[in-house]
Amino acid sequence: MAHSLRNLMDTNRLVRVLEAHTPLCGLIAQAAEFKSPTVTRKFDAVWSSSLSDSAIRGKPDIEVVDHSSRLLSLHELMDVCSLPVIYDCDTGGNHLQLRSTVRSLERAGVSATIVEDKGGLKQNSLKGNMPGQLQLPIEDFCAKLQSAKTWQRNSEFMVIARIESLVLGNGMQDALTRARAYLRAGADGVMIHSHHQDPDEVLEFSKEFRRSGERAPLVAVPTTYNAVNEETLFQAGVNVIIYANHLLRSSHKAMKQAASSILQYGRAAECEELCTPVGDILRCFDT
Repeated sequence: MAHSLRNLMDTNRLVRVLEAHTPLCGLIAQAAEFKSPTVTRKFDAVWSSSLSDSAIRGKPDIEVVDHSSRLLSLHELMDVCSLPVIYDCDTGGNHLQLRSTVRSLERAGVSATIVEDKGGLKQNSLKGNMPGQLQLPIEDFCAKLQSAKTWQRNSEFMVIARIESLVLGNGMQDALTRARAYLRAGADGVMIHSHHQDPDEVLEFSKEFRRSGERAPLVAVPTTYNAVNEETLFQAGVNVIIYANHLLRSSHKAMKQAASSILQYGRAAECEELCTPVGDILRCFDT
């Protein structure tokens, strides 16, 4: 799995990744396909999101769900889904905690993890520059990356550095400086994050990153800037796009509407249009 994901990221094409927070989500991601006379699109990997893993447990996204608990769920996902898995590691904790998590992810068969360069109280980045969110000094995060990379056993496993400079208001130059430093420290790629609704700063970062001749994988997560199309991101230099929470959010909306409909009408007939037929669910597991 790790080998196949690294090979995908090294090719000159876009890698699409979809969030999957349950084994059923993994089956959906694996089976999803769009075909036209000129193009076929499928997902290449799945994303194990800390937001989703916290939300399905009714917990806030502040690293309160430990990695051991999340790994148990990952085993169930990987039992039924053969796509490579990229794991959202949040900050990864301290050096020793990150080392342990990397070893556990390798043993589980996970292909890559993304570690963010925040320190202090972890808050979801889509909230923007919230009080208590700090960015680690460059040298401290580089040491953390080096520690993780020297501890891993499988050379195909990828540790990708997530840069929070744009979210925390530290500027474009800081983001670019960090990207280069993190790659020199051993990161296998970088993820640039933004909470703005337009993609301009992500596109600017990507172009500047590639203009220097850098060929490492570059990851973007177009959650808030969702009007930008994949080709625009790809042409700017992004080669991995993660749709990071869309199965969680779409299921949450449908479940709320179904629950309200049953209470409103005193029966289930009106919510059937929100529901997949039972037969289609059963056919997901036909062997």
